[in-house]
Amino acid sequence: MEIVNVKNRSLILFHPANNARGQLNGCIAPVTKLSGPGLGLMSRKAFAKLKNLVYKALDQKVSVELIVQSGFLTLEG
Repeated sequence: MEIVNVKNRSLILFHPANNARGQLNGCIAPVTKLSGPGLGLMSRKAFAKLKNLVYKALDQKVSVELIVQSGFLTLEG
């Protein structure tokens, strides 16, 4: 999944990664649990949950927005 309409940026993707410093270069990886600075657990599980929620909304023609607060994102539902 790609985040679009970000000023001066392109190709910001969501994808699984448990080590932000070692596996990401400007992308975002959801994780099930934080395990340390830049580290998380079960990213594939969190990504599947995120993808399911986003695709359901898009299938229903609902707009999806990303709001970042305090440097982290929490999914509920």
